[in-house]
Amino acid sequence: MTNQTIVLGRALFIAAVALAAITCSQPPVYMPPSPSPAAPARAPATPTAAPVPPGGTSASATLRDQSGVRVGTATFTDTYAGVLVVGSVTGLGLGAHGMHIHGAGKCDPPFSTAGPHFNPLGKQHGFENPNGPHLGDMPNVDTPAAGTLRFEVLLAGVTLKGTNRLLDGSGAAIVIHSARDDYKTDPSGDSGSRIACGVITAR
Repeated sequence: MTNQTIVLGRALFIAAVALAAITCSQPPVYMPPSPSPAAPARAPATPTAAPVPPGGTSASATLRDQSGVRVGTATFTDTYAGVLVVGSVTGLGLGAHGMHIHGAGKCDPPFSTAGPHFNPLGKQHGFENPNGPHLGDMPNVDTPAAGTLRFEVLLAGVTLKGTNRLLDGSGAAIVIHSARDDYKTDPSGDSGSRIACGVITAR
């Protein structure tokens, strides 16, 4: 082996060592991880509109006694559970009185023109009657000797202009009787004569 070959070999060895030293002295290059693909964004839910009550309207009645004197008022509003009746009566004297919705919108004294109770399902009268009640049956009003009594009743299953509607061709009326409704005797709870009546009309 010649001296030139030895010198060249040493030079190559020294250059290789120097290159390795330079390479090792360089700080490692940080490679950030590739981001995961983002999940597709969900489209915002479309709000569902609340159902509209069946009739979507309201009605009222003015109650008068057989001499034509105003003794009360009532309003009727469609809700999702039925027709809400809110009213007041005065001047009926101390005691309990049957109160019902009747199936005809006429209040000619002695109020027999209001017809029988509102009863589109063909039931018998009374909350305690196993074959009842009428959809027009309502709780008694227990009036004071003087002053005004306010009441609030929900007629479940009834509407003003939808299914089992009050505002149909013949209309309807709210009637108050002279005596307490026993909630079981058909057809009117043995509640006596009709002492006040009001035709239910749309507002």
